[in-house]
Amino acid sequence: MANAIIKVDNLKKNYGTFEAVKGISFEVMEGEIFGLLGPNGAGKTTTLEIIETLRNKTSGKVEVDGKDLDKEPQAIKNIIGVQLQAAGYYPNLNLKQIIELFAGLYNKPTDPMALLDTVNLRDKAKNKFKDLSGGQKQRFSIATTLINEPKIIFLDEPTTGLDPQARRNLWDLIIQLRQNGKTVVITTHYMDEAEVLCDRVAIVDNGHIIALSTPNELIDRLLATGFRRPKAVKEANLEDVFLNMTGKEWREG
Repeated sequence: MANAIIKVDNLKKNYGTFEAVKGISFEVMEGEIFGLLGPNGAGKTTTLEIIETLRNKTSGKVEVDGKDLDKEPQAIKNIIGVQLQAAGYYPNLNLKQIIELFAGLYNKPTDPMALLDTVNLRDKAKNKFKDLSGGQKQRFSIATTLINEPKIIFLDEPTTGLDPQARRNLWDLIIQLRQNGKTVVITTHYMDEAEVLCDRVAIVDNGHIIALSTPNELIDRLLATGFRRPKAVKEANLEDVFLNMTGKEWREG
């Protein structure tokens, strides 16, 4: 049985009198893809930022790979990879130079071209980040999370705004990360994405976890209440039609 690589116990975060996170507890198992799901303002991003050492907690306990957040924040930083947003990249550097810069900051010997190969961006090595397509930007963003060879990768809504091909290709990349031994924690507003990718999900609402299980178990629980969709579910959807007609290969530009 896998060990818990992240342990969160009664985590709370207040902003003045506002309680953003109200006593959340959960564990993430080593080698799984774990999803934090919830509407905007539910507290999931705040929870992730606390685990990532980017935001202070009000109370509670967090352990990452056996390291106490209060006592060893730098040790935690050394074993995690956090997806950066576009503003995190230097506009005048090309992709290879950005990787070399980050590798220097981490003091990690890194082969930029090999890293770009993992996300199918070798041919874009001399391009600037701003010149990439949406899917390419997201793939490069994931590549930068791998520079310090992390055990755990945090991805915050990685496929938002992508076309169906880019989205499915990014799914394949995330699954490959898990197959390579990484633990992945992901937030997404796409429930089909969570259903395909996640081994387990926690649904967060109003600062509380209101459900935590596998996607299949949560669906079965709902069906056991007598729930039925008003419209019959077909064996395929419009996205399947789109991908069948246009292909699933990498698209650039």
